[in-house]
Amino acid sequence: MPQGYPDPEVVDLMLLAQAETAAQPAWSETSTDLNVNLLVLDPSGGVAEHMNDEVDVLFVGIAGVGTLTVEGTRHRLAAGRVLIVPKGAHRSVDASEGRFAYLTCHRRRAGLWPAGVPRPGAGEVIEKEAVSRGAQGGDEH
Repeated sequence: MPQGYPDPEVVDLMLLAQAETAAQPAWSETSTDLNVNLLVLDPSGGVAEHMNDEVDVLFVGIAGVGTLTVEGTRHRLAAGRVLIVPKGAHRSVDASEGRFAYLTCHRRRAGLWPAGVPRPGAGEVIEKEAVSRGAQGGDEH
């Protein structure tokens, strides 16, 4: 394994989905590139409408049935079904037919940062990316 990575471990999501519901994820993993979370909702549980403007999010139904509402459109999410929610979309989640467990996966985001305050070094990253795209014949705007 590359330095800094734990040994791979198979996780039984179905077993974890049977655990007690809680306000926090039943399981979570963060790597250098990804954030993955297993959430388990009781029949009256849900996640209030919110929006992230940083990353697309993959939702995977694990157990039970839930409703994922994206920009006002309701989507039934059951075990084995997936939906990708684009960044910038308003979304909410509800357990619609009893207990509901689902997995989210997205590119790892930077930590919380005050709105309207530039992140240190952000200009360097943008500049390097622009130079890299230009060298590969990408867009020049």
